Amino acid sequence: MIAGSIAGCVEHMAMFPVDTVKTHMQALGSCPIKSVGVRQALRSILKSEGVPGLYRGIGAMGLGAGPAHAVYFSVYEVCKKYFSGGNPNNSAAHAVSGVFATVASDAVFTPMDMVKQRLQLGNSATYRGVLDCVRRVLKEEGFGAFYASYRTTVVMNAPFTAVHFATYEAAKRGLIEISPESANDERVIVHATAGALAGASAAVVTTPLDVVKTQLQCQGVCGCDRFKSSSISDVIKTIVKKDGYKGLMRGWIPRMFFHAPAAAVCWSTYEAAKTSFQELNASTESGSVT
Repeated sequence: MIAGSIAGCVEHMAMFPVDTVKTHMQALGSCPIKSVGVRQALRSILKSEGVPGLYRGIGAMGLGAGPAHAVYFSVYEVCKKYFSGGNPNNSAAHAVSGVFATVASDAVFTPMDMVKQRLQLGNSATYRGVLDCVRRVLKEEGFGAFYASYRTTVVMNAPFTAVHFATYEAAKRGLIEISPESANDERVIVHATAGALAGASAAVVTTPLDVVKTQLQCQGVCGCDRFKSSSISDVIKTIVKKDGYKGLMRGWIPRMFFHAPAAAVCWSTYEAAKTSFQELNASTESGSVT
């Protein structure tokens, strides 16, 4: 859990500006960013708020990423051991374990993710900070607003994590088999490369549902559309009607640019931290026996 918490915080903090650009690109309506281009979106954010605008909402990310990733990786490790049946190469077990992990972690992370995205879209006049956003959402929209996108998030992250974990484990195994004699020396490179491949492939596949999630979380902010229900199909119909089918892929480039390096950072950090804790635990137990 500690290793997962460290990995989650490092991953999301390092890649936060890219996530901000993606959030702006996916939000429709009269929000500050109207263009679907990465360069135009970045230029508009810098022009309106400067570099600090790229980091609005990072406090909410910090509060949510640590606990959510602690749950995420611990549930994954337990489920992987349970479902694999002693076979470390069981891709189906890795995929199913990833689904269980995301259902549990999204329940922890979704409220802070909603706060984070609203802060990313608004300026200082919209919300003064994390606590102000939480207080106003509770007062104006009720507790349910924090979980308006939970169903969409799970529906999106279930295939995302299934593809992500299965791809990661397979890529890691393949890279180690290429050069087994130097696997230990190159394990950081192996984990980073496998993580990048897994993150990029999973990100592109699930972009349409990520657009729906962003729409639901940011509805009513800066003039963005407010939906009559949180039905995924209704939101998709609205997006297609207003922006065409290309609207479902808005932000796929920064999303891929976010998840590839983010997964590389996350997995290499997680595996390194986990190994360190295991070695520390082994040495402690050895000392106790002695």
